[in-house]
Amino acid sequence: MAVAQQDAIGAAPESIRNMQEADLPAVVRIEHASYAFPWTEGIFRDCLRVNYVCRVVESGAELIGYGIISVGAGEAHVLNICVAEEQRCRGVGRRLLTHLLQVAARQGARDALLETRPTNVAALHLYRSLGFVQVGTRRGYYQAAGGREDAVVLKRPVE
Repeated sequence: MAVAQQDAIGAAPESIRNMQEADLPAVVRIEHASYAFPWTEGIFRDCLRVNYVCRVVESGAELIGYGIISVGAGEAHVLNICVAEEQRCRGVGRRLLTHLLQVAARQGARDALLETRPTNVAALHLYRSLGFVQVGTRRGYYQAAGGREDAVVLKRPVE
């Protein structure tokens, strides 16, 4: 299922659709350009194999973002969400995360959880603007250049 969204400045419409195995090279390119410690293609392939909710965002023929959530036991866990650097600050991540939360609600999730680095100020701003609140900290959760970095755990109801 694809969901189209016209950009306010008249650019090519964006669409959100199911991720396919053929998307993995583009997904991995965005992932590796965005993170010092990126997921591997194998991790993305495993997410598809176990039927997590895996979506991509396209603008015209270009893949510009992706998101993955797992849903079970009344809970959605946002595992990965990323937008290509040149497409950030245009609302793509907000539309994608909103879409993922809608899918989670249809699959019976009551709450959504995610982790992010406390140094990822843009992500924290997005999540908080969508109603996520901090419910904890996972010590040493992320690999970092100097060792390990904590994760901020955020939660919100799924409506």
